[in-house]
Amino acid sequence: MRPHQTNLIQTALPHLALDLRHPAPARPTSLFEPPVTSVRLEIGFGGGEHLVAEAAANPNSGFIGCEPFVNGMARALGLIAAQGLANVRLHFGEADEVIAWLPDAVLARIDLLYPDPWPKRRHWKRRFIQDERITALARVLASGGELRFATDWPDYAAWTLERLMRSPHFVWTAEHAEDWRSPWPGYARTRYEEKAIRAGRRPCYLVFRRTAPAF
Repeated sequence: MRPHQTNLIQTALPHLALDLRHPAPARPTSLFEPPVTSVRLEIGFGGGEHLVAEAAANPNSGFIGCEPFVNGMARALGLIAAQGLANVRLHFGEADEVIAWLPDAVLARIDLLYPDPWPKRRHWKRRFIQDERITALARVLASGGELRFATDWPDYAAWTLERLMRSPHFVWTAEHAEDWRSPWPGYARTRYEEKAIRAGRRPCYLVFRRTAPAF
């Protein structure tokens, strides 16, 4: 990393990082100052382009971003600092840790954009979307909340659709083909997506709504 990025990790991250050593507040909106009205989670935010764009466009919402890779975390910290955002909190680690920490039914939305597709069959068990994890995501989503998923791997799109549609806690919101061929309104592309499109890969956008009562 560049010296500036190293400095951000050492000085800025501690002020934005969630402290999972203590129980989560009953209302995670209290993690943010000034106050917010809802909280969203982005799992594996990469360089932070989407996370920061969403936070800048929605100042009344709080955003929790999880990223286990140091370069991505450093890039996101730079973007957050450049825009002076106060409605972002970060976790330098796996999203599972934050999901387990959060209370029931507290998130308005979860974004999972371009997760590792683990294309080889022997690695499919490493994909983020698994039946037990879908149950965990449903637990922290409020009724009516949304899980939004994007990938440029058709196999992973099919894998995700199959598992979410058999879940009793989610319904797929698509009504027309364009609903999964085109991103949702206000969507901010990531560098990875732009690279995928240049390479001729067509993204797929899936939105699922939490319909069952909160656990």
